[in-house]
Amino acid sequence: MDIYYVDGEFLPEDQAVLSVKDIAVLRGYGCFDFMRTYNRRAFHLDAHIDRLLNSAKLIGLDLRWSKDEIRKAVIDTMAKNPQHAEANIRLVVTGGVSSNGVVPEGKGKLLVMVTEKHGLPDWWYNDGAKVITVDVERYIPGAKSINYMNAVMANMEAKKQDAIEAIYVDRDNRILEGTTTNFFAFKDGKLITTGEDILSGITRMVLLDILKDEFEIEIRDIKKDELNDFDEIFITASNKEIVPVVKIDDLVIADGKPGANTRKVMDLFRAYTAEYGKAGEAAA
Repeated sequence: MDIYYVDGEFLPEDQAVLSVKDIAVLRGYGCFDFMRTYNRRAFHLDAHIDRLLNSAKLIGLDLRWSKDEIRKAVIDTMAKNPQHAEANIRLVVTGGVSSNGVVPEGKGKLLVMVTEKHGLPDWWYNDGAKVITVDVERYIPGAKSINYMNAVMANMEAKKQDAIEAIYVDRDNRILEGTTTNFFAFKDGKLITTGEDILSGITRMVLLDILKDEFEIEIRDIKKDELNDFDEIFITASNKEIVPVVKIDDLVIADGKPGANTRKVMDLFRAYTAEYGKAGEAAA
């Protein structure tokens, strides 16, 4: 059984509980972050913690823990779960119990959940996947809050349409991001990605760094009307890595197969994560 960290205690998952009066439960108020391991090394742990701290700041949630304390909680929780060759790590900060059930009072809980990392279908990466677009604009897009109502409903619609993800489009017809992914496209060999009104993913951050000498990169608004002009499209996320997109809604991208540039990106990222994992947990 997995062992979770709950506000200073390590507990079996079936004993890891919150008060039903926590405003994370009552109001969906809190923030979280998510990462995976490579060779049991948490991928860019410090960057994920920084993003968690920023999310809390953006939504006005005061944290009682320092960055070092959160980092230690992650490493210690990983050590309590040696059964997983690779793991997913989820950090959650709740709003805590509030006397009026609405306004936080500095009683939030810190949770660290370590679970087994399961593989995703090979065909996503070999054949490419379908995504859909949905008209959604996230509230405070730079914050990774636990309020995922839009994402849940968008993914339900994606499932109905045999798609693996839903991409948000705003009132100005701009492509933003997926429910849990960032959006990239190639046009005439140039790599293009969105940059405004999104949650900047850690995988996105890494890619922009390792690809800067491989491709010309343009960070700009992308209009939905441009989708038909792109040669290749892919999405990125911690749990999905790089997934080629061959169909959006009813639009087939290029020849309907993952392109050479996307394949190169996948190979470069795979090589990067292999080297990252070799450094071991101590270097996280």
